[in-house]
Amino acid sequence: MDFSFSAELLDLKERTRQFVDEIIIPAEPRLPQDVSDWVELRGELQDAAKQAGLFAPHIPKEYGGLGLNWRECAVIFEEAGRSLLGPQALNCAAPDEGNMHMLEKIASPAQKEKFLRPLAQGKIRSCFSMTEPNGAGADPNLLKTSAEYRNGKWIINGRKWFISGAIGASFTICMARTLPSPNGRGAGGEGRSGATMFLVDADNPGFRIVRKVPTLDLGWPGGHAEVEFVNCEVSDDAVLGAVGEGFEYAQVRLGPARLTHCMRWLGAARRANEYAVKYASARESFGKTLSEHQGVQFMIADSEIEMHAARLMIWNAAYALDQGDKARHETSMAKVFVAETVNRVIDRAVQVCGAHGIAEDWPLAMLYRENRAFRIYDGPSEVHRMSVGRRVFRRLKAKG
Repeated sequence: MDFSFSAELLDLKERTRQFVDEIIIPAEPRLPQDVSDWVELRGELQDAAKQAGLFAPHIPKEYGGLGLNWRECAVIFEEAGRSLLGPQALNCAAPDEGNMHMLEKIASPAQKEKFLRPLAQGKIRSCFSMTEPNGAGADPNLLKTSAEYRNGKWIINGRKWFISGAIGASFTICMARTLPSPNGRGAGGEGRSGATMFLVDADNPGFRIVRKVPTLDLGWPGGHAEVEFVNCEVSDDAVLGAVGEGFEYAQVRLGPARLTHCMRWLGAARRANEYAVKYASARESFGKTLSEHQGVQFMIADSEIEMHAARLMIWNAAYALDQGDKARHETSMAKVFVAETVNRVIDRAVQVCGAHGIAEDWPLAMLYRENRAFRIYDGPSEVHRMSVGRRVFRRLKAKG
């Protein structure tokens, strides 16, 4: 694996850092508290990113992006992630970024024109409807939402929740269990029930926003919503990919998506640590600066060490994805380590900065609040640990 950066990537990295520092961070006091307030700010920042030549780094050039591979995205996403608004400005924020990747890999040409192109251009937002109140999400086998083929149409019924970005989204990608019909439509193999992904327009009368779920984190356009599908009728052209292959397609999205979360949040951890270092260098306590106290030095050192290790794990997993590997093992390990590293780094920064760490005058309190959910979404740490452990034991069994 080559750790060197091309001159072009170095230039893009520095320009992204400068853009975040000079344009994005000054806009943070305007961080919206209401869903409707996101439209103007998001559009303004995306226009600025387009003018700066930084927009959609992960998207193929044919759709208006920069066409970076995953290894290159890791470098740029980390810089963008130093602010919660950075990924929104570059149009590389969840859930849109993961949906773009899946649409680019799986969607038909017509679906790409209808959904991917405007999404890549930042003209619309989207959401991904998989998680359900009964637990489907971390364990996809608990999926209850169903889609039945009747009279030439798919009829979707079910309830989802914690659907990030749902309010104000133009469409959703819905995961539903497709029930076998007499003619075999909907079967996931030989007469089995599988799962299928459907592209559902938000104005479909069968798709309804039930409520916005009140949550600890606030920095999501569209919030986290509970939604329902009630006799939601869609045509065959709404099927994303093949019928019955939804679980496999989910991995196309979720593997890279959990890694891009790691990239962005590592940038947030870096910024928190920067505040702690700067504060500790100036704040005097017991006759010397905090930076001269060994206890503080140890906290800063631990954060520096863990962020370095996290970055290398991200780069390694990104490299595997670039080689065409599904990288399930690597992305699971990275998700656990990076999510918990980021949490510890921001927590240490809050501790070092004391009252300034918990006051809303500085961004540390916001970063602490917004980051906590990262250890839960896209697979809780415990689920990924279970998956990693199972693979290790399977590896031993395969050796005989």
